[in-house]
Amino acid sequence: MTELITRFAPSPTGNLHIGSVRTALINFILKSKNNNSKLYLRIEDTDQKRFVKGAEDYLIESLKWCGIEIDESIINGGKFGPYKQSERKEIYKPYAEQLVNDGFAYYAFDNSDDLTLMREKMKAAGVPSPQYNAITRNTMQNSLALSQDEVDKKLKSGTPYVIRIKMPRNEEIKINDIIRGWVVVNTNNLDDKVIFKSDGMPTYHLANVVDDHLMEITHVIRGEEWLPSAPLHVLLYRFFEWDCPQFAHLPLILKP
Repeated sequence: MTELITRFAPSPTGNLHIGSVRTALINFILKSKNNNSKLYLRIEDTDQKRFVKGAEDYLIESLKWCGIEIDESIINGGKFGPYKQSERKEIYKPYAEQLVNDGFAYYAFDNSDDLTLMREKMKAAGVPSPQYNAITRNTMQNSLALSQDEVDKKLKSGTPYVIRIKMPRNEEIKINDIIRGWVVVNTNNLDDKVIFKSDGMPTYHLANVVDDHLMEITHVIRGEEWLPSAPLHVLLYRFFEWDCPQFAHLPLILKP
């Protein structure tokens, strides 16, 4: 039986930097030290605006040069493919819709002017870092604040929308990180993140969780820049009633 399934999941937004190489190396070492374990390479290219032509090929060649062997990827395939998120686009929307139907997410029709106005009002009220959250959501153009008739009309007319997570009020999210131990975050400090964009693509948060579940990932090993997002990811696992993988957030390399 497979003991450990992990993945290296970079974005093709530029050259592979040394921190990412170290993350890939640690994933590879852990896989190598555990019998029947696997390491997958997944290209996370949901943010098409930051896509850099040639970055994907450079990334693959860099891993080969480093001697990091991948069990399944866009190169050698595997049972959980495709291994590029832009090619998995049709997978994600049903999961986003499921969250809406279950009351864990909602449609938001706000345009850029609506969002700017909200932030300006909050700053004028003395809020230093305005957020789209449980305090502001009921004043915005979304399916929680609008009537069902209004929501249906907007959906039928093709009004652009995103899907936002409905962050619970005043709950403590606990994460037992392999490196950092227990990390506790109160949901009052978290905003209603967008999980599905108006262009039909998921954000990193939804795609990452869905793919890790479908690919049966047991250990998520990544840089600590993703630690602030971990509470949202834990919540998504809970909302979907899925088993959560173990997390390990690696310290960053900050200097040359």
